[in-house]
Amino acid sequence: MKNKHLLLLVAICVCFVTQTNAQRQKAKGTVNIKNGFAIAGGLTQYDILTDNFTTTKGEGWVFGMSATVDLPHKGFNVSYGMQLSENILGVAAKPSLTTSSIDNSVDYKIFTAQVAFLWHLKLGTDHLTLDIGPMLQYNSDLELKDEDKENYIIDGFNSVTAKDFKSLNNVNFNGAIGLTAGISHFKVKAQYIYGVTNILGGLNKEDFAQDLEKKFKGNQSMLAFTVMFSF
Repeated sequence: MKNKHLLLLVAICVCFVTQTNAQRQKAKGTVNIKNGFAIAGGLTQYDILTDNFTTTKGEGWVFGMSATVDLPHKGFNVSYGMQLSENILGVAAKPSLTTSSIDNSVDYKIFTAQVAFLWHLKLGTDHLTLDIGPMLQYNSDLELKDEDKENYIIDGFNSVTAKDFKSLNNVNFNGAIGLTAGISHFKVKAQYIYGVTNILGGLNKEDFAQDLEKKFKGNQSMLAFTVMFSF
């Protein structure tokens, strides 16, 4: 069912990310409103900020599409689009309770699909903008990369194993801010995405959380570095 929801979200996003051209008539003449289409790809650095356990930032990839509405004689442009990414998150764990050393390489994969509406504030030129806006995200649950470590004990717990750490809040709301620089058809972009909602909310429904009377809370922290080609 989750996969069906994800495919539906992607299909809707693709339908919205289209290239169009329009004109708006003003009293003193005609102003062209240029709607551009862009594709982008790059790398991510992902983390979940939480006090419940220790995490390690991991690297992943991101691919996206967007449609930008260029507003002449304005200090900003707007865009809407979507991006898909596969990210890695490390969680501190150890092979057993009797082991004193902690293995920070217990890694999980998390897949995200994000829909964004952004304002691009022009910093003195059309080729350098400050990007800011809201983002709606659908993400998968955590998937353990190395199944040989599924019985590792999560650091800070006595009975919670790596395989128990799966459920996440699958729909989340984010805030995004970044910088974009370049020429008309080629740009580079650095973006920081912060999760406003509790992405660890799904863990609170697990039996071990209720047995421990533990409340999990965490916020997504994601950096994306991309190159973008405009048409």
